[in-house]
Amino acid sequence: MFHDAWMPHKQLGFFNQPNQLKNKTARKRKIEMKTPKAIATLTLILFCLGLAHSQQTPENYPTFSNAVYQGNDNVYNDYPLADGEFYNPILQGCYPDPSITRKGDDYYMVTSSFAMFPGVPIFHSNDLVNWTQLGHVLDRKSQLKVADTGISAGIYAPDIIYNPHNDTFYMITTQFAGGIGNMVVKTSDPREGWSDPIKLAFAGIDPALFFDDDGKAYVIHNDAPEKALYEGHRVIKLWEYDVSADQVIKGTDQVIVDGGVDISQKPIWIEAPHIYKKNGRYYLMCAEGGTGSWHSEVIFVSDKPTGPYVPADNNPILTQRYFAKDRKNKVDWAGHADLVLGPDDRYYGVFLGIRPNEVDRVNTGRETFILPVDWTGAFPVFENGLIPISPKLKVPAGVQNKTGQEGYFPNGNFTYTETFQSEMLDYRWIGLRGPREDFIATSQKGLEIRPFAVNIKEVKPISSLFYRQQHKKFSFTATMDYSPSSEKDLAGITCLQSEKFHYVFGITRKGDEQYLVLERTENGVSTLVGSDKLTANGPVQLRVEAKGDAYRFSYATKGGDFQNLGGGVSGDILSTNVAGGFTGTLIGLYATTANDVKPE
Repeated sequence: MFHDAWMPHKQLGFFNQPNQLKNKTARKRKIEMKTPKAIATLTLILFCLGLAHSQQTPENYPTFSNAVYQGNDNVYNDYPLADGEFYNPILQGCYPDPSITRKGDDYYMVTSSFAMFPGVPIFHSNDLVNWTQLGHVLDRKSQLKVADTGISAGIYAPDIIYNPHNDTFYMITTQFAGGIGNMVVKTSDPREGWSDPIKLAFAGIDPALFFDDDGKAYVIHNDAPEKALYEGHRVIKLWEYDVSADQVIKGTDQVIVDGGVDISQKPIWIEAPHIYKKNGRYYLMCAEGGTGSWHSEVIFVSDKPTGPYVPADNNPILTQRYFAKDRKNKVDWAGHADLVLGPDDRYYGVFLGIRPNEVDRVNTGRETFILPVDWTGAFPVFENGLIPISPKLKVPAGVQNKTGQEGYFPNGNFTYTETFQSEMLDYRWIGLRGPREDFIATSQKGLEIRPFAVNIKEVKPISSLFYRQQHKKFSFTATMDYSPSSEKDLAGITCLQSEKFHYVFGITRKGDEQYLVLERTENGVSTLVGSDKLTANGPVQLRVEAKGDAYRFSYATKGGDFQNLGGGVSGDILSTNVAGGFTGTLIGLYATTANDVKPE
C-alpha cells in the first residue's frame, strides 16, 4: 500500500520543562552555603525558579471537561436496520488495511496506524459483527519509533495471524520510521501485550506470514522487481521462515508473482499478499491497482506454497472501479483484503474502502468493510463485491447485532460522549508521534493537556489528543477552561489531515486580552480565517460541524448561543485528494506553548 518513498529524518527531541526544572533544583541543592551572601543568592535563585514554575502551574493548563462527537449521515437515516442486519463499514473512519485471524471462537483484527501513537489498533469479536477494541499492538516507545516522521509514514499494512503449532499470535508489518523497516512482534495472548519488534532481514513492504499444516512457515511480501518495466511494476516474493529464530532463511527468496494477474496489461501495485490453504491447494490473494480508484483484489492458485501460482480466470474477485462515479452512497477503492472462516462456517473478507463526500473528497479516510465470500467454487469471490456495495448486510446465522451496546464498538449514526472521568482513557483517543501519557493528566475537573513547546506544524510529538472523523455529517463539541499566559500559548481544537494540512481553532493572547482564532494551513502555508476578542471568563465550548465538504467552527461562552467564526470553510484540505497521504481527518484537543497564530 506504500506507493511513495520518504527520506529518513534526523531524530528530534522535545523540551520537557518539568524534568529540566527538577534537574536544576537538584543541582542547586549541591551548592555549599558558607556565607550569608551565598544564602541570599541561593534564595533569589530558588525564588526565580519557583516563579518560573508558577507560570506553568496546573491552573494554566487547558482543562477539557467533556467532548461530544455526533454523527448523522443521511445513508443511515435512509437505510434503517431491520432485524438481523448490520452496517458496513464495520469500522468507520481511518482504520485502513485490515487483517484478521481466528483462534477457536475468537477473532482478532488489526489496521494500519501510520504515525499515530499508540499504533496498530486491535479489535476482538466472537461473531464478526460485534467488536470491542482491546487496545493497540504497539503501545510502547520501544516498539514504535515515529517521533520524527510525517503522519503518513510509520506503520503500514499490519498482518495478524495465529500459529496453532506453537499457540502464538504474530503481527508482522513495515515500520517506515526509526530505521526499523520490516518487523514482527508476537504474543501468546493479544489481551496481554506484545513483544518488542524483531527486525526482519528483507526489503519491500506489506509482509504476511503463512503457517502450513506441516509446521513450515513462509513470509510473502511486495517488493521491487530486478528491473522495473513500467511505473507501478512490483512483484510478490516468498521466503521460508525460521520460526525458532524469527527470521527469513537466507537464500530462499523467490518471485512468485511478477507484475500481477497479466503482466502484458502492465498491472500496477501488486501488494498486500496472503496465502490460504483449502482442500490441499494454496491460494494467494493480493491487492492490485493501487489504493485508489483502480483498486481491486485478485487471486492465484498453486499446488505448492512456493508456486508456481496461476491466476484465476475470473479476476478481480472484488472491486468497485467499474461503476458510475456519481452513484448514490458510493463506496470506492475497495481492496487490500484478508479472509477468515466465519462462525457459520462460511468465509468472510475484511477490506478497505472509502465513502467520499458530495464533491468526491475523502475526509473520513479509508475504512474497514466486510463481506461474505462464496468459496463453493474453485476460487473465492466476494459476494456483492462486484456490484455497488450496500450499506447493510445480513448478520451470520445465530448472531445478534449489539453494535454500540454493552461496550461494543458503534457504527451507523451514533453519539459518543467523553467526560474524561474513567480511570482509563478510551482507546479511540490517540496521540501523534508520541504517547498520550506524555502530555495528559486527569483531575476532578477533567482532562488536562500539559502543552509542549511544539507547534502542530512540526514533525515532532505534539500535545494533542485525537479522535477520528467517522461521518461525512458530524459535530464535535469540547468544553475547555483555559487562560493563556502569553501569545505563545494556545489551546483549543483542531481538524488535521497532516502537519501541512489542517485547521486550528483555539484561544490565545494578544497583549492583555484573549482572542479566539481560526487558522487554515494548506501545504504548510497558514492563513488567519478569523479572530474574535473574548470578553467573558470561564469555560468555552468549541465546536466544529461538517456537512460533507462544508465545515463551520463556532464557540459559546457562559452557556450562551454558539457564534460562528470565519463563516463556512472548505474541507478540501482535510481530504486525501488534496493533502495526499494515507490518513483520514483527525479531530484533536490541542495545546501548545509555541503558538504562531496572530489574532487581528
